[in-house]
Amino acid sequence: MNIRPYTRGARLPELLRQRIVILDGAMGTMIQRYKLGEADYRGERFKDHPKDLKGNNELLQFTRPDVIREIHEQYLAAGADIIETNTFGATSVAQDDYGLASVAREMNVVAARLAREACERFSSADKPRFAAGALGPTPRTASISPDVNDPAARNVSFDELKAAYLEQAAGLLEGGCDLFLVETIFDTLNAKAAIFALDELMESTGERLPVIISGTVTDASGRILSGQTVTAFWHSVRHARPLAVGLNCALGATLMRPYIEELSKVAGDTFISCYPNAGLPNPMSDTGFDETPDITGSLVEEFARSGFINIAGGCCGTTPAHIEQIAKRVGAWRPRTPHDRPFSDLVEASAG
Repeated sequence: MNIRPYTRGARLPELLRQRIVILDGAMGTMIQRYKLGEADYRGERFKDHPKDLKGNNELLQFTRPDVIREIHEQYLAAGADIIETNTFGATSVAQDDYGLASVAREMNVVAARLAREACERFSSADKPRFAAGALGPTPRTASISPDVNDPAARNVSFDELKAAYLEQAAGLLEGGCDLFLVETIFDTLNAKAAIFALDELMESTGERLPVIISGTVTDASGRILSGQTVTAFWHSVRHARPLAVGLNCALGATLMRPYIEELSKVAGDTFISCYPNAGLPNPMSDTGFDETPDITGSLVEEFARSGFINIAGGCCGTTPAHIEQIAKRVGAWRPRTPHDRPFSDLVEASAG
């Protein structure tokens, strides 16, 4: 099959065959440690904005870029190969809740530049670093009603989501991201809008970046919120030919284990990523979650020892200390080897 070479992130496929690649940890958890107030979020630019802005973490690339830069660098120093842009909620759909849809594209450009610059400061010939453009799920769902009394109701359409994701992805591309990460998927139709937008962007620009797709199992039923099992989820997104598919967020590693094992079996022709929360929420903990870095590291190491994963990192409640432990522990194990659909064509095309 003739596959167009990657224009960015070209070293990732071969790197994933050589060792388990390390993703960073939580951005929100780290931002909370800075105890920022309303004034930090507003800065000079948004000081007269009519709505409260505290908690809109994506604004911080404008008003406190020093905080975002420092968090990126802490994760890179801890051993992360891939850091995510601070853009989980940087779509016009999400920013509309704050009355800031008009700055969504700029948010992504600036965030990608901050992440890419941090990667450049830490990259070396034998350890390249990559900036992943993060596309979050948005607070609205295309296949789930927001009204329990009206199952047919929707608060967003597929076309609206696609347009918002296209704007976001264009900003991330302009800012210099190396790959795209469609993450924390709880509604597969939202994810399909993001995938459609990425395809359209890469077709129109001629730029081809690796794409990672990561779903979220919301409870012990083993399904994402829109009702799919892990296997069904994979079959509904595999047409996108992602570099990797995985799970993140909602469950800690202990509860996530059977689902990451299932995914590693059914998605045999792609790489597998996994970045769980630091256990379950615990308001008495320093990070708001149960697990210490040592516990999370040992649990993720078991995934590596079992041959389930190619990419490992952390989600809510994880810190640079968690990532350092994960990197240290999984480094002793070989990465999972995809089968059925060879990735040699991707590697050769990217290198050529």
